[in-house]
Amino acid sequence: MTQDGAGRAMVGGRNYSESQYNRAVTAMRQPGSSFKPFVYLTALEQGLTPDTVRQDAPIEVKGWRPENYTHEYFGAVTLTQALAMSLNTVAIRLGLEVGPKNVVRTAHRLGISSKLEPNASIALGTSEVCVVELVGAYAPFANGGLAVSPHVVTRIKTQQDGKLLYMRQPDERNQVIDPRYVGMMNAMMRETLISGTAKKAEIPGWPAAGKTGTSQDYRDACFIGYTATLVNGVWLGND
Repeated sequence: MTQDGAGRAMVGGRNYSESQYNRAVTAMRQPGSSFKPFVYLTALEQGLTPDTVRQDAPIEVKGWRPENYTHEYFGAVTLTQALAMSLNTVAIRLGLEVGPKNVVRTAHRLGISSKLEPNASIALGTSEVCVVELVGAYAPFANGGLAVSPHVVTRIKTQQDGKLLYMRQPDERNQVIDPRYVGMMNAMMRETLISGTAKKAEIPGWPAAGKTGTSQDYRDACFIGYTATLVNGVWLGND
């Protein structure tokens, strides 16, 4: 998808003849850690910075003891380091600090349309979304903070005489992220590709950013990445 929301390619499954189910737009999946940027953006908007330090240490919330992917803890880390390494305990601490309801508001403001549960685990992407809306919600990070509406068809013409039957109206250019926070988030998610969990997605010679995500029991894995001109989402999993 381009940063204005226009579709460039969409693949809904491995083989259309075997299954016509479009997983890109219909399958509701837990985004896992690819939801964390909405938590971090909320934190920045409440006055924190990429260099703010928080503790990566065991945490318990009403009997729930979430752990990091590697089961390691790194102590005092910056928000940039925590996002790049996808540290769960820091994301949960941040989510509780800024308020789960505010995290949900941020995600909806950026383009997530699915119902989100404002609980402690929202920071780990436990509410289900589809790939297209997640990609659309990342677009403001790529385009300077403007909301987009993902779409595939921009116009329809008749084959014989080229008569225009449909023309999609352009989106209103609503600013949903202040440019200064866009810059901070880009720097943080750029680090994810340089030293964090998405190092294999680094494109030599191209500034790119993004975030990986894995759901519980590794049922789903996704990556949402972007450059200055293109936003891309890839989901891998089982029906």
